[in-house]
Amino acid sequence: MFNFLESVQTYGREASQAAQYIGQGFRVTFDHMNRRPVTIHYPYEKLIPSERFRGRIHFEFDKCIACEVCVRVCPINLPVVDWEYQTSVKKKQLRSYSIDFGVCIFCGNCVEYCPTNCLSMTEEYELSVYDRHELNYDHIALGRLPTSAADDPMVQPVQGLAYLPPGQVERGQDFYREESSDDSL
Repeated sequence: MFNFLESVQTYGREASQAAQYIGQGFRVTFDHMNRRPVTIHYPYEKLIPSERFRGRIHFEFDKCIACEVCVRVCPINLPVVDWEYQTSVKKKQLRSYSIDFGVCIFCGNCVEYCPTNCLSMTEEYELSVYDRHELNYDHIALGRLPTSAADDPMVQPVQGLAYLPPGQVERGQDFYREESSDDSL
């Protein structure tokens, strides 16, 4: 008789624990159902990167003094600097500069340590090509400024994909704070 009561008590404990686990699963499911979707329609909607985004490197040929600091601080010795020494003015003359973005890890060391600020990071993140050799940019290709997704009239820019803080609702592209009756503070 005592074993029977003990087995019923154990069964009841296990059943309540199973119900608790199911409830936790439903809570997570309903929490995800209330979130906004994170999928964007890529060719027609593009993400606007944050201010500190490390995209393609922009190079200004006229500012470069061919000091090769960018090559020394690069973890993979990536920038290729071709220069010749001008004996008449006793200075280096830059002939060409190139970076292979198929190998670049976008660490930003070259931009940070450049003494003349001839290198800068852009917001360009669309570097897909069919041939990997097309990712080797010379000083002419590096000198082109990319167009921003916010300036393209055919594309709807998307600010970010983070979840909204509690109390905010999305309506189109405008965000507004929900007004509630207990906001008397």
